[in-house]
Amino acid sequence: MFSIFLNLGFDHIADFAGYDHILFLIAISIIYILKDIKKVLILITAFTIGHSLTLALAVLNIIKIPTEIIEFLIPVTIFISAIADIFYKGTQFSKKMSLFKYFSALFFGLIHGLGFSNYLKAILGEQENIVKPLLAFNIGLEIGQLFIVFFILAFSSFIVNKIKFLRRDYVLIMAGATGGISFMLMIERFPF
Repeated sequence: MFSIFLNLGFDHIADFAGYDHILFLIAISIIYILKDIKKVLILITAFTIGHSLTLALAVLNIIKIPTEIIEFLIPVTIFISAIADIFYKGTQFSKKMSLFKYFSALFFGLIHGLGFSNYLKAILGEQENIVKPLLAFNIGLEIGQLFIVFFILAFSSFIVNKIKFLRRDYVLIMAGATGGISFMLMIERFPF
């Protein structure tokens, strides 16, 4: 049972049909390359804390927010993260922008956790013991998330270090593309 939910968590985050979560990971990590792995791990940890909390609270039915609101807010988090990337200067953010990225990853994780919970609740159905499936699903999400982020960092490193694309230009292109896609998702999912 544990391995089933572990795989479901991994598959959910890595599923290209649900590419909004992958877009978010791109938006929060595109400014980094492999040598920045410690910074990215702090960022991912902040996101994990946020989404783990709301994933558990929502699956346990302690908090309930309409799905259409959550599905709209997810691309909003991507859009804001992509816009923040535009303020990246050369090889680093200012201290204020770095703090913004960490706190926004934590806060945005809360929103994404609610999105993950809709999927997990549909799978769990009427199961009474949800602690192990919840833990396994969350671990699967994390493994998938780390895999995706490592790929993003490796790709960014290749583009910047091997192809010699200017890092600032690369970030602007990727942030623009990610922001544009998320804006279209916001329009599609506008709940009112």
